Amino acid sequence: MANLVDTVKEAVFWYAASHDNIKMFKLVDDIEQVYAVNILDTQNRQKNAGVVVIARVQGDLVIIEEDLTDRPLVDRLVAAGVPRDKIIMAYMGEPVPEPN
Repeated sequence: MANLVDTVKEAVFWYAASHDNIKMFKLVDDIEQVYAVNILDTQNRQKNAGVVVIARVQGDLVIIEEDLTDRPLVDRLVAAGVPRDKIIMAYMGEPVPEPN
């Protein structure tokens, strides 16, 4: 498996496929190791921009803060070789350990 940060970036950014009236943006914070995809409805702007998926790396853990997709990020990460016990789905209420 590639390093954990690269694996998380690749998995998160897979969701950043824009369509006709929807623009998706990759959001990167390499210092805090937070990666997200934001969505913007470019046609009528009646909907607020919002996060589609956001995850961060904390030590050897991946913490998924939000996942509004129909193809869960956790499945992509496991398929990429990240052990399920190293993935915390905070958005589902799984407890997040304090940083060391």
